[in-house]
Amino acid sequence: MDNPISHAGDFFGDNSPESTKMLGRSLFDRTLTALCIGLSFLALVPLGSILYLVAKNGLPLLDWSVFTQLPPAAGMTGGGFGNAVVGTLTMVGLALALSAPPAVLAAVYICEYHPKSRLSDGVRFTAKLLTGVPSIICGVFAFAAVVLATGKFSAFAGAVALAVLMLPTILLTSEQALLGVQKAYREASYGLGATRFQTIFRVVLPDAMPAIMTGIMLAVARAAGETAPLVFTALFSQFWMGSLMEPTASLSVLIYNFSTMPFEHQVKMAWTASLVLVFLVTATNVTAQLVFSKKH
Repeated sequence: MDNPISHAGDFFGDNSPESTKMLGRSLFDRTLTALCIGLSFLALVPLGSILYLVAKNGLPLLDWSVFTQLPPAAGMTGGGFGNAVVGTLTMVGLALALSAPPAVLAAVYICEYHPKSRLSDGVRFTAKLLTGVPSIICGVFAFAAVVLATGKFSAFAGAVALAVLMLPTILLTSEQALLGVQKAYREASYGLGATRFQTIFRVVLPDAMPAIMTGIMLAVARAAGETAPLVFTALFSQFWMGSLMEPTASLSVLIYNFSTMPFEHQVKMAWTASLVLVFLVTATNVTAQLVFSKKH
């Protein structure tokens, strides 16, 4: 039986060891490429399974009424989770307003002003440390700092807990985005007579904005699905939110509460709320990428 490698010389025009080695490298490269493609599709299997399961169980109850009605009482049918959608959007939006500006400005400081200082090293170390802190610890912190201080559970306390979770992610991704801006842009700006402030806010930040927004959306996606911090801070409410200083419903807490109930309708509504939460996170990410993507 002929050995395919023995015919390598026919392919390259000779039977030299170099041609055989080149053929071996080509086969190895093709094998690794096929392996990477296969593993990439394999990695999509869990994601696809989750999306299929959520869609299959969540679509039956999905209609406009779930966005306009309040959650049903235990054992009752009908109703919706409109207050939880409003509460989630409000707390995540407020958390983003509390965390994004200081995180981005901190990234600007440690990248553009004093990248090698002890303060910058301390900020980086603290941010990396906070990314590994369990979310429930952030909830305990917000409980001690806001709930105990004000004497009540509230949407504001929930937003503070989520802001603590979001801040290190936004800071670290913003730092990497700023480091990715070419030095030639800065040098060209300085050569035209621009100050450091003008260079940062008119050249560096606009170029880094797509990557910064990616980090912000990652932080938003994580915050929107958190349950433990909100249990400690915002608690839950069966009614529409009247102010930021009162207990507020959220989709994640509603999913947790309803999924543990021994009532079929509540369990089905938990699946529908999960589907809505996945859609909100996905829509936010896609919209941000389309709006802030670079135009070449």
